[in-house]
Amino acid sequence: MTTLSFLHICLVLLFSSEGSSVDSKMLHFQQNKVNQASLQLLEKMGEQFPVQCLNENSNFISLQNVLSSREFQKENAMVAILEILQQIFNIFSKSQLQTAWDRSSIVAFQNGLHQQIELLKTWFDGEKKMETTYPQNEDLTRLKVKKYFRVIDNFLKEKQYSLCAYEIIREEMRRCFLFIDQLTKRLKN
Repeated sequence: MTTLSFLHICLVLLFSSEGSSVDSKMLHFQQNKVNQASLQLLEKMGEQFPVQCLNENSNFISLQNVLSSREFQKENAMVAILEILQQIFNIFSKSQLQTAWDRSSIVAFQNGLHQQIELLKTWFDGEKKMETTYPQNEDLTRLKVKKYFRVIDNFLKEKQYSLCAYEIIREEMRRCFLFIDQLTKRLKN
């Protein structure tokens, strides 16, 4: 286990050191691969959606509706992706996380998210040095994403971190990754 953790740290450092040299097309390609892997791990960590959870009500406003598309120049798309990944990581790192799910898939999912966050931070920091950015737009984007995930976190608390609540959240995270795919397309330009 220690060797596996060390390997993950080495990979993060390797990707981080190369992150500034990664161009937008390569980042887009890599982000698509990571999103697909994350979606597969989300699928693998649990089984089919439990029938007993069908009557649970979540009423989440979609992330796509929270973040209007006119806000997203390249740098705001990156801010949104980073914040969404960070918030997903936070949700799946909670100690109340359902243990009925496949633990190795959860750990792989968390590690993949962490590595991607570090790579994107490095790339984004390099891009910010080269471009004029508007910090107030970035802050507003982060705030909107955090507010969206606060609703999700409150839902989990309200449902006392039940299996059904986490299953509903798992479905919602799939939609978040699909939205990340849409935002990633904006990075190519």
